[in-house]
Amino acid sequence: MSYGQGGQGQAPWDPWKPGSQQPQWSGQNAGGTPDWAALAEASETRNKRRRLLFIAGGALATVAVGAAVAVAVVSANGNDQASNQPSNLPATADIPNSTTAPAPSFEPTSAPPPLNPKDFISSAKKDTAPLSPDILFPGTQLTMGDRVYRKGPTADTKKCASAAKVTLPAVLTKNDCTRMLRVTYVKDGVAVTVGVAVFNTEAEATKARHEADKKSIVASLSGNGVKSFCDSAVCRSTTNFYGRYVYFTLAGFTDGKNVTAKDTKVFTAGDDLGEFAFRQIRRRGEAQASAAANE
Repeated sequence: MSYGQGGQGQAPWDPWKPGSQQPQWSGQNAGGTPDWAALAEASETRNKRRRLLFIAGGALATVAVGAAVAVAVVSANGNDQASNQPSNLPATADIPNSTTAPAPSFEPTSAPPPLNPKDFISSAKKDTAPLSPDILFPGTQLTMGDRVYRKGPTADTKKCASAAKVTLPAVLTKNDCTRMLRVTYVKDGVAVTVGVAVFNTEAEATKARHEADKKSIVASLSGNGVKSFCDSAVCRSTTNFYGRYVYFTLAGFTDGKNVTAKDTKVFTAGDDLGEFAFRQIRRRGEAQASAAANE
């Protein structure tokens, strides 16, 4: 067999067959040296075919993945009404009808109304706690803001008229006053006597308060280091009530001077002791209401 240049009987080079099955190229010489130019051209042709196949295969894979994602999205969101509902819910026929389910029943309950402290100091029937000047006005001194008053003598009597002056005795007697408690406080030459008249009912105390006038004053209480005051001098007096209690104050100078409108420390002392008397009466009611609530 001769090895000519491009003989017509020579089979073409097949890039998909192994080299042992390839025909001998006409470029080979008798010594078996291959034609390197022909081999390079064949390799380039083979590489181009592979790149085309890879590109086509990648495009097909991309289309396949896109189609799969689209199918998944449609499958997950194919029905807007069902997309937000759990997949394990029972069918409509399996869900119990809420209108037929029995509603829970509870026994009607209500908390008792809170006890009113004033109720306990408005009637002798409920106001049963121990009572005395030292219980109502405890301690040896009283502090109101930055003012400190020293506690002086105390007194307690069932003859209310004996602890009153001018028009007050008749008022106390007429309205059946049962007890009069008194205490005196002093500070910087000013003395204040507080008198607390006790009645059986709030109605009696209210009536006595309205019948009292500017001349209805409690008698000043001296002793225990406190000189007599307000026996003949002009003094300042007040009258108030709360529950079954009517409380009075009488404030003046221990040296016998008359009180004038400019003597603010006398007015302040009288107001402090009147306020303290009110607080103590109210606390008496609160204490009894609290004790009754805890029984």
